[in-house]
Amino acid sequence: MRAIDAGLLVCHECHLLNPVQTEVAHQHCERCGGLLHARRPNSLARTWALLLTAAILYIPANLLPIMTVNSLGKGQSDTIMSGVIELVHLGMLPIAAVVFIASILVPTFKLVGIALLLYSVQRHQPMSPRQRIYMFRFIEWIGRWSMLDIFVIAILVALVRFGNLASIEPGMGAVAFASVVILTMLAALTFDPRLIWDNTESEHDHE
Repeated sequence: MRAIDAGLLVCHECHLLNPVQTEVAHQHCERCGGLLHARRPNSLARTWALLLTAAILYIPANLLPIMTVNSLGKGQSDTIMSGVIELVHLGMLPIAAVVFIASILVPTFKLVGIALLLYSVQRHQPMSPRQRIYMFRFIEWIGRWSMLDIFVIAILVALVRFGNLASIEPGMGAVAFASVVILTMLAALTFDPRLIWDNTESEHDHE
């Protein structure tokens, strides 16, 4: 049974369960006063908009230099993938694996995973609600680790400042990559997981 079937509405702000008041046009939370909705308004449309924007920015995030290392007057720009290859050539396989997973695999999985959730809900695909909710929770949990590359660049830019001897500057690829991470995190927040159970109900009704 869903909460709405039991006559309850959950507050998005404080998560208090409020009994439905049918006589009120716009119901507010009894504890924090937040506006209550049975489902987040325009959840699918907002999530698709954020996801498509992130997918577009994902292209320059991988093609543009993410940072430039200046040493003795010479500068070398690296993209995410060229940085991973350079770490492999230097024999730093564990670090290369961490960067590859955090900067390539995780963002790709988030983009594909959120798109799959949206498509499965909208098109009533044969996918169990348990699988969908596990995927959604994993996407939410893993999202924060995508910022690992940006944190490393921020630390290096702050620490490595030796004038003409050595310096590190962030590239436009870092801006695009950070935007992708933020947008995918927002997409996961705007997606209403309760739609998964609504979708399941409609599938049962069709059967």
